[in-house]
Amino acid sequence: MTIAGPDIMTSAAIASPIDKDWWRGAVIYQVYPRSYQDTNGDGIGDLKGIAERLPYIASLGVDAVWISPFFPSPMKDFGYDVSAYCDIDPMFGTLADFDQMLAEAHRLGLKIMIDLVLSHTSDQHPWFVESRSSRNNPLADWYVWADAKPDGTPPNNWLSIFGGPAWEWDTTRCQYYLHNFLTSQPDLNFHNPDVQDALLRVTRFWLDRGVDGFRLDTINFYVHDKELRDNPALPEDLRNATIAPAVNPYNHQEHLYDKNRPENLQFLQRFRALLDQYPAATAVGEVGDAQIGLQIVADYTSGGDKVHMCYSFDFLSPQAITPARVKQVVEDFGAAAVDGWSCWALSNHDVVRHATRLDVGAGDAWNRVLIGLMGALRGSLCIYQGEELGLPEADVAFEDLQDPYGIRFWPKFKGRDGCRTPMPWNAELPNAGFSSAHKPWLPINAVHAALSVAGQQRDDTSMLAHYCRFLSFRRSHATLQKGSIDFIHCDDSILAFTRTHGNEKLLCLFNLGAQAATVTLPGVKVLEDLTGHGFGGAHEFGAWSLNGFDAWFGRVA
Repeated sequence: MTIAGPDIMTSAAIASPIDKDWWRGAVIYQVYPRSYQDTNGDGIGDLKGIAERLPYIASLGVDAVWISPFFPSPMKDFGYDVSAYCDIDPMFGTLADFDQMLAEAHRLGLKIMIDLVLSHTSDQHPWFVESRSSRNNPLADWYVWADAKPDGTPPNNWLSIFGGPAWEWDTTRCQYYLHNFLTSQPDLNFHNPDVQDALLRVTRFWLDRGVDGFRLDTINFYVHDKELRDNPALPEDLRNATIAPAVNPYNHQEHLYDKNRPENLQFLQRFRALLDQYPAATAVGEVGDAQIGLQIVADYTSGGDKVHMCYSFDFLSPQAITPARVKQVVEDFGAAAVDGWSCWALSNHDVVRHATRLDVGAGDAWNRVLIGLMGALRGSLCIYQGEELGLPEADVAFEDLQDPYGIRFWPKFKGRDGCRTPMPWNAELPNAGFSSAHKPWLPINAVHAALSVAGQQRDDTSMLAHYCRFLSFRRSHATLQKGSIDFIHCDDSILAFTRTHGNEKLLCLFNLGAQAATVTLPGVKVLEDLTGHGFGGAHEFGAWSLNGFDAWFGRVA
């Protein structure tokens, strides 16, 4: 791809007048704060570090920054176990640091979206401390409590994603409490309207502080079955390890009753009504369910009265990306939610980095194809920190592991630390410029250091330069951000589709195969070649779209 773009370190565009629809087609850059930039030398990233690196993020050409949790937490699950919703954990800074970071982001034309974990809290949250103190305190029903069966066993067969039963015995109340994740992450009881009201007050606190939106963690886990019915067994041939590793018995159940309950939609409608009171607030929900698939994403985004968009795990799985699969995923979503909106992602803080997970032996060339493809699909796009550098999964030794998930299932499953290692800024500095600490919270990967930001900024052929050029190209075409999509049948290895918006129709072509292929589209009239590769009735694509380019885009009649 040879589309001209701005220099890598140019500033983001000045924010335009308020656009309530800004999220539709937006590019969202995910920051994992523990691993982005450490400014106080404790080996852990912080909010001042994010603020310091915001000009770099703006230079990528993204629209928003999603920041993973930074709330007070005992860090058993590294921030996804919240002990206070309206404050900052001291390891990340203060509310004043947050305000300064937010102001800097807005100055650069960037939106800030924060990660709200509403389905559960830490067992150290004051709400849970009071709830477990007795069976008749004011917060006694704020979490999911249940009596044991007559034989003392848990109330049903529900399992935790992190392994073992989803129920933990409490010796004070002499009852079990529900935890879909760690035992230290008790689930809130969304059947209690007071719980919903409290969580909506949390949401309003951050909206009033000026945030532009939210990433909602595990939104399909909010509500449980009130009758606590057992989940049925799932036949072996239907088990899917996209969300939980194959060695986890969580995959042995059909999760009908512990999540995905219809009452979820009622809370999301309340949540959306609150967001709609603000000029342009938005929300993207994480839907972690490999059994139901895109239907639940459609349910949660349709109607204009729930979350604005969801990202599923369709392209976050190890499954190969082929033309047939891409077409099926996109068309299935379009059929299920005509008015819904998806947000695509290749990597995040929970899965193996896609440079490793989806490797086809073509190196950077394949990663260039993938960002072009994801950015050309109908929907918004999430980019995880470091993917713009082409970072592979880091190999973290067992003695360095921090993730309880990986420690629990080692060695069959190594957990999530391999995608969470610190961002490499400059290979010539200690810890690749991430921290001055003797030992960061996770080790710096040597391969990552060699792919540092500073090194790639000096190379116009680097992966970083490619991401900047492509995102600039995408931003210059509203059709790629907001247009409709229609697929064209081609050779099995060729993915072809048009994006249409207003009077503009763009043709997008990708070779996803290991062999060279010729694309012939006799009924298509090319008006303008936007990539400089030429298209005269037939177009020769090298294997994996090599031969010096990754895709073809052009205006067609």
